[in-house]
Formats: sequence, structure tokens, C-alpha cells
Amino acid sequence: MTPAPGSVDDDLWSAIGDPTRRRILDLLLADGGGTATSLSQRLPVTRQAVAKHLDVLDRAGLVRSAPVGRERRCQVDAAQLARAADQLAAVGRMWDARLQRIKGIAEAIQTARHDEGTPDDPQHG
Repeated sequence: MTPAPGSVDDDLWSAIGDPTRRRILDLLLADGGGTATSLSQRLPVTRQAVAKHLDVLDRAGLVRSAPVGRERRCQVDAAQLARAADQLAAVGRMWDARLQRIKGIAEAIQTARHDEGTPDDPQHG
């Protein structure tokens, strides 16, 4: 099931949340693709561990794989990665808006205290 536009896909972020999987994505992007074997040679984990990480990334839609001989060659799904980047940007904008509201409230409190002649430090009042 695809999340609604603008919503956050927890499976996608769970997949990206692991540092080894992020490194795998980096390597796949840099090399244009790879196999569990080729990736494991560049990571401090076994081929089997890389294969499991690739399965998670595949289920999240971040990589697509195709058989090549006895192995599967994986590539990053650019559209899904772009969707992840869009989601991250949306979350960033949401937090920026929240922080602006908090800043506005704090400034309003400080202005009200100043107008009332109340010291800014609550311990000296």
C-alpha cells in the first residue's frame, strides 16, 4: 500500500534508518549497481548480511534487482529515492514551522515580561 502524498512511509524510513543500508545505497548509486558479493567486499559485513539488507531495501522499493548469472544485480530505484528525499524535505519544513511557532511564543512571553517590568530570569523575581 502506497502512503498518501505528503505522508511519511514508515517502511521506507525504517529501511533507510540503518547505517549499513544507507552505505549500500551510497555504493549502489556511486557504482550504478552491484551484487551482494561485490557490495560485501566493500563493507564490514558478510555477503549473507548484505543480501538481507538488500531484501529490506527491495521491500521498501529503494532497490530493484534482476538476475545476472547466479546472482542478482541491484540498482537504486531513482523514483523511490526521490520520494524519500521529498518526504524528508516535507518533515524538515514541518519542523521549521513548529520551531518558528515556538520562537514566536517565546518572544511574545519575553515581550510581555519586559512590558510588565518582570525580570527575564524567573529566579530573580
